[in-house]
Parts: sequence; C-alpha cells; structure tokens
Amino acid sequence: MSWCEQRFHYRFKDDILLQTALTHRSHSADNNERLEFLGDAALDLVISEFLYQSYSKQTEGSLSRMRSNLVKGNTLAELAKELDVGDYLILGKGENTSGGRERLSLLSDALEAMIGAIFLDGGYVAVKNVIIKIFDSRIQALDPKSEHKDHKSILQEKLQGVKQGLPVYTLVRSVGDHNKTFVVECSIQSGEIVTQASGKTLRVAEQKAASKALQAMQND
Repeated sequence: MSWCEQRFHYRFKDDILLQTALTHRSHSADNNERLEFLGDAALDLVISEFLYQSYSKQTEGSLSRMRSNLVKGNTLAELAKELDVGDYLILGKGENTSGGRERLSLLSDALEAMIGAIFLDGGYVAVKNVIIKIFDSRIQALDPKSEHKDHKSILQEKLQGVKQGLPVYTLVRSVGDHNKTFVVECSIQSGEIVTQASGKTLRVAEQKAASKALQAMQND
C-alpha cells in the first residue's frame, strides 16, 4: 500500500484489487488478465481525452500518433520499471526464477492491470488523475511537430495511396531462449517485394523489414 501511494499517488480502498492487479497467471487462476483488459481501455480513453482537449488544432492522424507513442508496450514497460512495479509482482516459482520481474511484457501488462484496478476502486476521475500524474514527463515531452510516423505506418500509407494491399509480416524464426532475436519477413505487392530483418523484439524486426521495403519501393 505504501509503495502504491508513493509511486501512483493513490490509496486503494479495496486492497484485494491491488493484490489481483499484481498477480500473474503463473501464480494463480485469480490473476490480473481481466484487469489488464480494463486498464488498456481506460488508459486509451484518458490519453485520448487529454490529447483531444490539449491539442485542438491537431488532426486525427497526429493525435493517434501521439497516443500511440504514449501507450505502446515499450513505453508502458519503461514506465513500469520507473514505478518499481516488477518488485511487487506476484509470480509463480518458474516465472520468478526465469526473470519474469524484468520481462517487458509482464511489466506493461501489470501496469495496465494497475490502471484497471484503480478505475474499479476509485472511478474515472481517480484513474484519470493517476494516469496524468505518472505520464506527466512523457506528456510534457510531446511535440506534435516532431512526432514522426514509424516505418510500418509510412509503408502502409504509401501502399494505400497506390491502391496496393497491406504489407504482410511473418515471423520467419526466433533464435535463443531468454535473449531472443526475431527474424521477420515483410511481403508487399503480392510477393513482388520481400524483405527480411532481425531485432530483439518483434516490433523492432518488423520496423526494420518495413524500412527495407520502403527502400525497395523507392528503387523499384
């Protein structure tokens, strides 16, 4: 409770909700997956409302890109680390010994579950205040003029502009156990352009493959 008050600036009325939010499925069937689902929606709504009210002259596309940068998995995992969420996760023995407290997906999921639990415990205004508070530094760093589109978005828009089908991303293979490298293939124009790239996460590999596809389109 004291950790939650210090880091999230919120005191739970129902401490069972807090416990459930921090419980991974490896530990119990009564885990945080449903709260994660709720928290994801609450986070999207709060950030969307904030951006809508704060950037009245920005287009829908610009607002969507800013929201995406704030709520994407890597950002949530980084924020969860800053909030020391990993230290309080309730994990099964296997997950605990295999480094679950540092796993980015577990951290981002747990943060969303915390948000869902706060929404249930205190309502929309409470969860809005918490989200704005913990995201404050990232919100302050937003600059609509410099918000860049990622390679996947650019590739998709270019293909739509020439009435081509959407790119298809396929996981070719993954190498390693805990420190994996993912190899992804990007196929566009019915297989006329096919690129491959690797990365430490699927997202990074897909972005690199999309960048190579963009270069291939320019040289085509």
